Amino acid sequence: MSDTYGVVGHPVAHSWSPFIHGLFARETGQSMTYRLYDFTPEELEAQVRYFFEHGGRGLNITLPHKVAAVDLATELTTRAAHAGAVNTLAMQKDGTILGDNTDGAGLVRDLCDNLGLVIIRRRILIVGAGGAARGVLAPLLSLEPQEIVIANRTAERAENLAKAFQKVGPVQGVGIRYVSGGAFDLVINATSASLTNDLPPMTSSIIGPETVCYDMAYGKHDTPFVQWSLQNGCARAVQGWGMLVEQAAESFRVWRGMKPSTASVLTALKERALSA
Repeated sequence: MSDTYGVVGHPVAHSWSPFIHGLFARETGQSMTYRLYDFTPEELEAQVRYFFEHGGRGLNITLPHKVAAVDLATELTTRAAHAGAVNTLAMQKDGTILGDNTDGAGLVRDLCDNLGLVIIRRRILIVGAGGAARGVLAPLLSLEPQEIVIANRTAERAENLAKAFQKVGPVQGVGIRYVSGGAFDLVINATSASLTNDLPPMTSSIIGPETVCYDMAYGKHDTPFVQWSLQNGCARAVQGWGMLVEQAAESFRVWRGMKPSTASVLTALKERALSA
């Protein structure tokens, strides 16, 4: 009998996770099923408890439940505690539930391994100060950038997020209209603006001819952030398909004790998504 896994969100029908984990399972020879679970915030706790009490082995957690999932875990990994959010729940041998956050690891692997970027001594701008930004700050700071600037519509939110990570590395928060210092080496859009075909109120001064722009969102066509970045002369603009696959591979490793290779899965995902 195969082990049961799944992804919890609301809504969740659009998720590519079953496709990705199905390929991982086939590649590694693992016997597992992976399903979609659409739970409302009111249903979340009871339904997740039911899932694990009836033999479920692990869950991915997506919007809007990542923060609430912290309270569903018996214990948290260091990276989940740093993020203040959980995107992976795993049943342990002793019956406890481990809460982890693989988003930061997924982003770092996509940036460094797939895209070949160097982070050390580079200037990084993160646009947005919500959960997506919080989830990737510690992994990015561990790569020793020159600085990370968090820019947000509400300056206070960016400043508060920066203060929470100041002991980890050089980070500051500012209002999005008050970003200074010229072009950055890497600009990451961690807002949800692309999901509504919108664009944060950025100025073109953050982009130079060597700047790489990365949208954590993804879609069949270039996101508004990718379009804007290319129009303003960046060196390269990328959507977050690679992060999606890499964070999934890290979740798979947490569950099954092995990390699947991702290159062929990323290729297959893009082909399927772009032809859908």
